[in-house]
Amino acid sequence: MKINLANIKKAKKILDTGDCVAVPTETVYGLAGNAYSDKACKKIFRLKKRPKYNPLIVHYYNLLRLKKDCDLNENFFKLYKKFCPGPITFVLNLKKKSRISKFVTNGKNSLAVRFPKHPIARNLLSTLEYPFAAPSANLSSKISAVSAADVEEDFGKKIRLILDGGKSSIGIESTIIDLRKKPIILRLGGLKISSISKVIKKKIKLNINPQTVLSPGQSKLHYSPGLPIRLNAKNINKNEAGLFIKKNKKHKKNNFYLSKNGNLGEAAKNLYSTLRKIKKSKYKTIAVTKIPNFGLGKAINDRLIRASKY
Repeated sequence: MKINLANIKKAKKILDTGDCVAVPTETVYGLAGNAYSDKACKKIFRLKKRPKYNPLIVHYYNLLRLKKDCDLNENFFKLYKKFCPGPITFVLNLKKKSRISKFVTNGKNSLAVRFPKHPIARNLLSTLEYPFAAPSANLSSKISAVSAADVEEDFGKKIRLILDGGKSSIGIESTIIDLRKKPIILRLGGLKISSISKVIKKKIKLNINPQTVLSPGQSKLHYSPGLPIRLNAKNINKNEAGLFIKKNKKHKKNNFYLSKNGNLGEAAKNLYSTLRKIKKSKYKTIAVTKIPNFGLGKAINDRLIRASKY
């Protein structure tokens, strides 16, 4: 991918003033602002119409910068070495002297951090004197953005710059793991739990539906296209959109497919763009046929369950 250095410089100038830009990552597009700036972080919440209790993920370029803000531990180093940069977010203890804005953490003493793999995000981070906070670049509780066009659709000219990095290669958000004590998965995502467990050689608990929101992606209503969704549908009605994991022989006009042959990676990549396509097709409801509940299928099902709370 050819990186437009002029646009990177432009993005840096905007971020340096405490304003926001949209940035591509391998998971989804992010709405980025200086994580040390109260002004920038408040604007992220305002643009997204995001509840203040919902913390932000902070994106770093390298370990040197992270060490200034968080306490690191053995499990973190093992996972960082294996999977970073990549689709994994770590919840760590925040250092008292950290400059991270209190609006990022809602005043908590923990921080969700990750190292994005997308070359544009990494190139931008390498030019900055600070990490950026970047939740998904969409309106709160709605479908995440996986292309520059998706971001523009949601925000129009409210964002001064959208860095176009093509379609996100993974297409769903990062897996979030709390490493402060015993490892706990807080959000299912683009990295399989079995892969994480193999590296740290421990069985990992899940806490993806807590009483109190501990990390992004735990709200009951999330990723919603704004339409009622029926899960595990066996029959598709004529007036609703049918969402299938793979193409079938009896194709109908109201059938939409996440992959050609049931590949879960392909399905995850196409999930949000397909939901947006259905919404634009003016159907009143969506009927989702059964999605395999293993590997990335678990993350897909998690997104659809939360989207169905409409």
